[in-house]
Amino acid sequence: MPTRPVPSSTGASRRVELDEDSGTVLLRTDQGAYVFRVDRAAGIVRHVHWGAALPLADAVALPPWSEHDNSFAGRWDGTEEYPVDGGARFGVPAFEVRFADGSSPVEATVQDVVLLDHDHVAVLLRDRTRPLAWQLHYRVPPDGDVVERWVEFAHTGTSQDGDVLLVRYASAHWPLPHRPDWRLSSVHGGWSAEGRLQRTALPVGETALGSRRGHTGHHANPWAALDAGDAGEEHGEVWVVALAASGSWRITAQRTAAGRTGVLVNEGHEGAELRLRPGGRHRTAASLALHTAHGFGGASRAFHRHLRGHVLPCPGEVRPVLYNSWEATGFDVSEENQIALARRAAAVGAELFVLDDGWFRGRDDDRSGLGDWTPHPTRFPRGLRPLADEVHRLGMAFGLWVEPEMVNADSDLYRARPEWVVHLPDRVATELRHQLVLDFSRPEVTEWAFGWLSQVVTENAVDFLKWDFNRSFTEAGVAAGGPDARRVHVEHARGLYRVLDRLRAEFPRLRIEACAGGGGRVDPGILGRTDQVWTSDNTDAVDRLRIQHGFSQLYPAHVMSAWVTDSPNPLTGRAVPLRFRFHSAMAGVLGIGGDLTRWTDAELAETAELVAVYQDIRPVVQHGEQFRLLAPGEGPLTAVQYLDGDRAVVLVWRPSTAFGPQEPPLRLRGLESAARYRDEDTGREWSGATLMGFGLPLPDLPAGDCASGMIRLRRVEGSGRDA
Repeated sequence: MPTRPVPSSTGASRRVELDEDSGTVLLRTDQGAYVFRVDRAAGIVRHVHWGAALPLADAVALPPWSEHDNSFAGRWDGTEEYPVDGGARFGVPAFEVRFADGSSPVEATVQDVVLLDHDHVAVLLRDRTRPLAWQLHYRVPPDGDVVERWVEFAHTGTSQDGDVLLVRYASAHWPLPHRPDWRLSSVHGGWSAEGRLQRTALPVGETALGSRRGHTGHHANPWAALDAGDAGEEHGEVWVVALAASGSWRITAQRTAAGRTGVLVNEGHEGAELRLRPGGRHRTAASLALHTAHGFGGASRAFHRHLRGHVLPCPGEVRPVLYNSWEATGFDVSEENQIALARRAAAVGAELFVLDDGWFRGRDDDRSGLGDWTPHPTRFPRGLRPLADEVHRLGMAFGLWVEPEMVNADSDLYRARPEWVVHLPDRVATELRHQLVLDFSRPEVTEWAFGWLSQVVTENAVDFLKWDFNRSFTEAGVAAGGPDARRVHVEHARGLYRVLDRLRAEFPRLRIEACAGGGGRVDPGILGRTDQVWTSDNTDAVDRLRIQHGFSQLYPAHVMSAWVTDSPNPLTGRAVPLRFRFHSAMAGVLGIGGDLTRWTDAELAETAELVAVYQDIRPVVQHGEQFRLLAPGEGPLTAVQYLDGDRAVVLVWRPSTAFGPQEPPLRLRGLESAARYRDEDTGREWSGATLMGFGLPLPDLPAGDCASGMIRLRRVEGSGRDA
């Protein structure tokens, strides 16, 4: 995962401290501490503490976990930072290999502990007799509460030693403190139903989340939060772990009957093995984790800050209001109808026009054309440049939909290069959505992709790419076969990263949206190379409230693309007022995706007004801290608050009406108690203490279902600051 350069250690506060006599390492975060101890005699790295802040002297004195020793127990189970497969260990290993002779047990020895900078430490280990070494890396960024971990493996032998197969290669094992009980939070769902937040008791045993699909997946997302069952939105201890990788993945929470709990985080899944040849190396994806005492909301805001501060390529920018033509024209695109839509989009305030699918040769439907990335000769006989020039003349940036990782069997590319698809040579390749997956683990394929992408961007002055990915892997292997034939589940995403990194280096002003049939590839790894993600193909404004609630658990509004589309909704058939649709989409990066040629003059006028309002509140929504005031489904109302400096924005939705008592005021969060805040639309004023204690009186919502409101608050100049 790319991260921006870390400030020099000169004058920087030390984030990592080492007591050499005891081998104790203390990692400091803004709110807490992470402690482990290197036991050279036993050849292990023992976990000591993860939670509240403490001084190094206390960390040195803390005893590690001790378990009753008997011949049926693994004395180290649950206590190690990175458990290997070998010795009396019976838990899930973080690290499992197969040597050339077919054996697998590992005997670890500690070589050294190295402070690489004020915020980075590595523990160097190797097998006692076999040609294999690995390094455990820990890094604490200069601000925030996230700890980053990854592992680097090296085959240290010669050709006589043969290859080493990495069977399991976790980025990290995160041991948790002892608690009487544990609860697991994660998101689940499916295509157009992403982000369904679920909190369940963690049973004794192994609980696995993951994707075997070759991409992050709609059905789960590579993060998990754990608490002792007593945390709320703004109170209680919460631990969150995540993986910065965009291929197949697996997170395993393991709880033992003895009370030990830990979480393993790794790329790949069962059978997605990696071969190390002599001299070969492998660096895992990064795992990110944090602890907070401020509940699920505090954990979310801490992760949002980390992503903005250390992961996103251009975090300081505001994302433009876009218009996308897909739902208006489908595959029936032409220079004429796209220009007509562009003029209407510019008139209502759109800042970016995106031409979607159907613009390239052979693309008359979803059965053909993928792979042949030149303009459609009959739909765009003059090419795309005249459209791009008109879009720019209208004052908008020009964007283009692409799906570089896919190919139709009915395409010139597939006819010329059938071996480029993810396949097994003796199996029938399964088509999904009439397409196959190109193998981006192959350098010749990624070189081809970069070549045509850079040409298209250059020739058509493209400012923005909507990068789609519309099917999961099947028959995932490589033609060469062998025990690591399924490495494509990991290496395909790394090939994708190389293409994206090259594009951003070649075109620094190019902005990219990640899409995978909606939210099928959302993770900190892809966010290190893109500017926003398409949250879901479901644009129903009511459904989106739940999807966006789950999304916000880890990811900030700054990257959450949300559209206003036609009513009734094309997917659900639900009729929703324009105001509600806009308020739903204003909770993230606003886009418009309806057929503007069918919208009435009144709707277009209202759209222009609402776009202008969003442009006013956009810095607060995209860059401010987010507070989930009322969760969808827990009552008649859903509400979210954004706070940035002196301004706050509150969005309130009532999806359906029901008879009952009047809803109480909304208790806001994060304000200055002594300050006064003015409603920018009504002029009414309240103190921060009143807004957080008594609450904000609810706005007058329209009658009936799908009613919504928005409140803009500004701190009154000169009003008192909190002590």
